[in-house]
Amino acid sequence: MLWGRQRETAVIERVVAAARAGRSEALVLRGEPGIGKSALLRHAVDVAGGARVLRGTGVESESELPFAGLHLLLHPHLGRVDALPERQAAALGAALGVAPGADGDRFLVGLAVLTLLADLAEGGPLLCLIDDAHWLDHASAEVLLFAARRLHAEGIAMIFAVRDEQPSGFSASGLPELTLDGLDPDAAASLLAERAAGLAPQVRTQILDEAGGNPLALLELPVDLHDGPPPAGGPGDGLRRAFVHRIADLPAATRRLLVVAAADDTADPAVVFGAAARLGASLTDVAAGEQASLLLFADGRLTFRHPLVRAAVYQSTPLALRLEAHRALAETLGPADADRRAWHLAAITSGPDEQVAALLEDSAERARARGGYAAMAAAYERAAALSEDRDRRGQLLLAAAEAAVDAGRLDHAGALAARATESGAGPVMLARAASIRATVADEHHRPASAQRILTSAGLAAGLDAELADSLLFRAVDSAIVAGDLPAIRETADQMAHRAPHARRASALARMAIGFGGDIADGVRALRELTGLADSPTLRELTGSPHLKELTGLAGSPHLRETALVPSWYWALGDDAGGLRLADELVRACREQGAIGVLPLALCALSRFQILLGHRHDALANAEEGLRIARDTGHRMSEIYLASLLADLAALQGDEERCRALIEDCRAQRPGLGTVLSSGASSLLALGLGRYEDVLAEQQVIEDPAHLPFTLFALPDVIEAAARTGRPEQAAAACDWYTRWAAHSGNTWAAAVAARCRALLSDHPESHYAEAVEHGASRPLEEARTRLLYGEWLRRERRRADARPHLRTALAIFEGLGAALFAERARTELRAAGESRPARQDDATDLVERLTPQELQVARLAADGLSNRAIGARLFLSPRTVGYHLSNAYPKLGVSSRTELAGLDLTHRPGPGAADQPRPPGTP
Repeated sequence: MLWGRQRETAVIERVVAAARAGRSEALVLRGEPGIGKSALLRHAVDVAGGARVLRGTGVESESELPFAGLHLLLHPHLGRVDALPERQAAALGAALGVAPGADGDRFLVGLAVLTLLADLAEGGPLLCLIDDAHWLDHASAEVLLFAARRLHAEGIAMIFAVRDEQPSGFSASGLPELTLDGLDPDAAASLLAERAAGLAPQVRTQILDEAGGNPLALLELPVDLHDGPPPAGGPGDGLRRAFVHRIADLPAATRRLLVVAAADDTADPAVVFGAAARLGASLTDVAAGEQASLLLFADGRLTFRHPLVRAAVYQSTPLALRLEAHRALAETLGPADADRRAWHLAAITSGPDEQVAALLEDSAERARARGGYAAMAAAYERAAALSEDRDRRGQLLLAAAEAAVDAGRLDHAGALAARATESGAGPVMLARAASIRATVADEHHRPASAQRILTSAGLAAGLDAELADSLLFRAVDSAIVAGDLPAIRETADQMAHRAPHARRASALARMAIGFGGDIADGVRALRELTGLADSPTLRELTGSPHLKELTGLAGSPHLRETALVPSWYWALGDDAGGLRLADELVRACREQGAIGVLPLALCALSRFQILLGHRHDALANAEEGLRIARDTGHRMSEIYLASLLADLAALQGDEERCRALIEDCRAQRPGLGTVLSSGASSLLALGLGRYEDVLAEQQVIEDPAHLPFTLFALPDVIEAAARTGRPEQAAAACDWYTRWAAHSGNTWAAAVAARCRALLSDHPESHYAEAVEHGASRPLEEARTRLLYGEWLRRERRRADARPHLRTALAIFEGLGAALFAERARTELRAAGESRPARQDDATDLVERLTPQELQVARLAADGLSNRAIGARLFLSPRTVGYHLSNAYPKLGVSSRTELAGLDLTHRPGPGAADQPRPPGTP
């Protein structure tokens, strides 16, 4: 019976009931030691009936072994790994050590775990219970949380129990949490009375005070009344003291067995008994530990009754005996447990030992092959501490720092990089350390600091040209993000004298400088950059064996550099080239399971789809990218994608969502977030007719340092200035945009430039006529041109001439879902003598009926892919794919894949726009 836990058990029962009904939910239980987390996990099993149960436990001594916790959880079902999709099976098999290792994407491991859990839930609900999750190794925690965030319709209940006082870095953001407090006084008194009815009143009162409502303390403290009432202290102190007393009463041989079990991280009786025998313990000592309610032997595993027992055993044991236990375990473990053996040997090594350092280095390399970056960093760092050679120590620390970056432990990475170079290092080591320090600065929103670090490193003597170019390229990119043109100019001047072979970095600097002045040179630089990053080069980068460089976190410069390539096409106005390139990158990511780089690739693809009027495809890709970015902790990708979704919300006139996304961007990264969201803010204000609000963004949009991000918002500023009777305020913007359009060579850009000149001209008709004659591959721009031209013609009392333009504008706006602009066009058309009712939902447009994710799934199913293949492509479980299909079928009026294949699931922008085929990148 769980005393006083009605609220908590109701939550647990709701989560389990959802799983029994075919839905999935995740929950994090937080609380101090002994507060009842484990009891609630047992309650989940009790109310689950015949549900399948997976149990896992984090173990402190396993926290440096990659995927140790995951292996413990999935060990009974390793035979199912080979049945997963090929790439998932390879990734999970390597992570669990049951298949050859290869540098892989740990998020692909997370997807494999999700698919495996969904397979296990095929026959009924599945409970996945992880106790002491704060002690999970970093790799296991990362993939299990990734899977938990992507649960949907599998029939899985995943519950993590976490100690809230443990600074372990266990971050479960995005998952619901239930915090456990102490029992109320009545429930605590009832529990204590049941446990120890004969206590003296004063002892009962002191125990209740010390326990503070902690159930385990209420159960254990009465057992430990050797010397009268316990001294005052918190429930954790009292529990530890109670367990220490109980341990001290045991025979010496039993205590030796207990310390071996506490130092062990396998829970394998053969390992524990084998090591304990070396210290004089025997099987009879297990019974003594069980009788003292300290040990549990169940399901073939030897564990402690509660994690606090393990801690009490280990911490109360003299150092000499702890070292003997580690030595015995190292001697017992065989070649298959080389990583555990290396760490046990490290535990007993106090001084330099090159042999143990080499074993740890080998362990780090095995962790690399399995994607266990946190374990890799820990092993390299400990190996460095055991190495006498200064140069080798520096190399090991630098390797640890680079692994810590990939594990997301940036502050620690920076400290390791500093230690790696404090005794001197060569130019390459200094460059690698600088790259790490710059990454830390970038992630802490200090791009100017990153620029200085990278520039200094890139200009250092002794670097090869490729490495110098890479560092300087990142330096210029950081300065662009910081909006610091003087720094870009300074770096460009230094490169001209000291790094003339840094071609990409020089071209990127010329682009930024040119956008702030000589636009012709800026466009030439962009063309040079796109030439250096043509499609075959991208295929080489995205193909094996270079995939690791693309799929790392912020520590991989190639991730940032490759993600920039489509943006150069965007700044050139080359929608077709950019769309092709972004589509190629997305396809490569999907085919190879490169989920780490996919959010940025989807962001690029979605942006071009918006420009070409394919809003449903753009929305589906942007929302998928944002979900993955949040699941994988890619903060920069999240900001870019949130700003992109703000653009879509502005286009659709969804003011509430647009404002929320803008605020989110600006709160997460005030400088860059403000710049990235300025276009959405101006477009929304323009649609609402709030021209002063548009002009409030003018300073940000027109800042020369921001133009690589904001150039397509310049026409908004020009229109707002004209509408408010201040055309002179937008003259400079119009001149800049006209020059950019001329050098870009795009007819759509020439059309928009002509429209801008018309807005500021006393004689606009020739400019409007030129704009219409050029046409536009960007439907929104064509519609805006025709709306403005029609408005001018109507004001000139040429209503018959105005109507065709207004009709076309209205049709395009409606096709784009641009509600605010459509209403403007409808109002103008009415004033021109023609009434058009507001468009109702188009029942003939099948795409309109589906959610973005339903659309993705339906298209792939129509192409003949199975649920399993679709799940692998979209990083979803097959059960969730089936759920989306079951929702899509009735909306589309079909009941099978065969019927689905006969439907046209293409959405076109609307009449009058350029006739675009279904764009690349639609799944």
